[in-house]
Amino acid sequence: MSDRLTEDDLNTPLGPKATLVQFSTAFCQPCRATRRVLGEVSALVPGVTHVEIDAESRLDLVRRLDIMRTPTVLVLDGDGAIVKRAAGQPRKADVIAALGAAVSQDADEM
Repeated sequence: MSDRLTEDDLNTPLGPKATLVQFSTAFCQPCRATRRVLGEVSALVPGVTHVEIDAESRLDLVRRLDIMRTPTVLVLDGDGAIVKRAAGQPRKADVIAALGAAVSQDADEM
């Protein structure tokens, strides 16, 4: 995936090492559990930020990134490049593994 998200796209700063971007909707039950998991992981891993985006209010990003369901989680490296994408409620171990790939990819580029 070569798409990149910027601080302007997210309306918040990117995490220095990685950013977990969650697309949610108001009545999505799995989105609540996903918010909890991503919040826990971002609190555990220094330099990682969690950003939740309301899909209904950001149709520009939904269309651009071809988001088909919520929750959808994107893992961005420190430069905002999308390195992993998953739809549905993620498991904590999978998020940590995806972050490991994003952080090591970012380190390889240094």
